[in-house]
Amino acid sequence: METVKFTQMKDGDREDYAFLTEHEIEYADGTADRLLAALVELDKSLSGYKVTRLGHSLQAATRAWNAGADTDWVVSALLHDVGDIYAPYNHDEYAAAIIRPFVREQCAWVVEKHGDFQLLYYGEHVGANPNKRETFRGSPYFDDCAEFCEKWDQSSFDPDYPTLPLAFFAPLVKEVFARKSYDPTVTRAAVRAPLSDERAAAARSGR
Repeated sequence: METVKFTQMKDGDREDYAFLTEHEIEYADGTADRLLAALVELDKSLSGYKVTRLGHSLQAATRAWNAGADTDWVVSALLHDVGDIYAPYNHDEYAAAIIRPFVREQCAWVVEKHGDFQLLYYGEHVGANPNKRETFRGSPYFDDCAEFCEKWDQSSFDPDYPTLPLAFFAPLVKEVFARKSYDPTVTRAAVRAPLSDERAAAARSGR
């Protein structure tokens, strides 16, 4: 059959849902490509900074790469603002929802909360609470989010920073989104990995 038989979901049968499952799996396989295209669209997003939103995302990911961060961190840094296009007022939650099934819980939490943590740098200038991050002080990932914001997010608006191109990161995005969703060996609840690794950083820089 080319479509399901039903017009109401409650009327579907096993054959209908087996058919849909095949289509859903095929569609999900294209997630990485759609996200890479969405990153390019960030150039049409919020303006006014010295770099575009795509440039900011690439710079954050480059800083993560240069720090020796693992794949989960690098991809999270790259995608942390992908929600700016469709969810400008909760872009952090939007991005976290996208990556959560495929990365470590630690990384998804940091992406979800980074907007609140970023207020430290500008909250007082826009009438927001710069200390909103303190709400999450008890989280095991608090320090990770603070470091993410300090080293990779708030600092990545420099037009002179040598930034790697999107094509460099594309294989990492494809690797992450090829994983089985919500695999506990991937999401690794309560596991913390450092944002930097001096040995990996030295290897990547050729030192």
